Amino acid sequence: MHISWLGNSAIKIQTKPFDKDVTIIIDPYKQTKGSCPRSLTPDIALFTRGEKDIITLSGEPFVFSTPGEVDTRGVLITAVEGHEAGQIMLRIDSEDMTIAHVGIIKKQLTPRQLEVLSNIDILCLPVGHPDSFDVENAIKLINEIEPKIVIPFAFNSDNDPDAKAIEGFLKEIGSKNGLPEKKLIIKEKDLPEEDTLVVVLEKE
Repeated sequence: MHISWLGNSAIKIQTKPFDKDVTIIIDPYKQTKGSCPRSLTPDIALFTRGEKDIITLSGEPFVFSTPGEVDTRGVLITAVEGHEAGQIMLRIDSEDMTIAHVGIIKKQLTPRQLEVLSNIDILCLPVGHPDSFDVENAIKLINEIEPKIVIPFAFNSDNDPDAKAIEGFLKEIGSKNGLPEKKLIIKEKDLPEEDTLVVVLEKE
């Protein structure tokens, strides 16, 4: 599985549940600042804040933006209602791994949200954006969910010049893995068994 960051809350996942590659795009919204893709050709497109102001999606992707559960192209997707109307949080199961994407949020999870997003391997978490967690609350959520890998997003970039830099979060959580990677390439057998690993992705 390959995971990359497209800026703000947009995440791209390339997975191969069977014998065919599947590209999943989460939150491909247009950006008012900085660079972002003009179009994408995903197999699956997921939206945590509805389907307004999205970039052009070519082909015929499966689109999902409401609470519920669906199994498509060998990928199991579960969406639970977010804190605000029209918002969701996502759980994605593929290749014997589970990824959660909570969208842009600053409140702790409800019992129902935690029920859906527990026992996950990889947590995609907003850190630094004005409408997302501060460092203390981000770490609180990480400790509650206990993922094996954390991928922060929505920190300072050309899309979000007013967002806080990622270094404060890394310092507070005690991560020494601060060098951004172009993408995370991971298999189930390579997941860390003890300490949570923080992977900072370079904006694609």
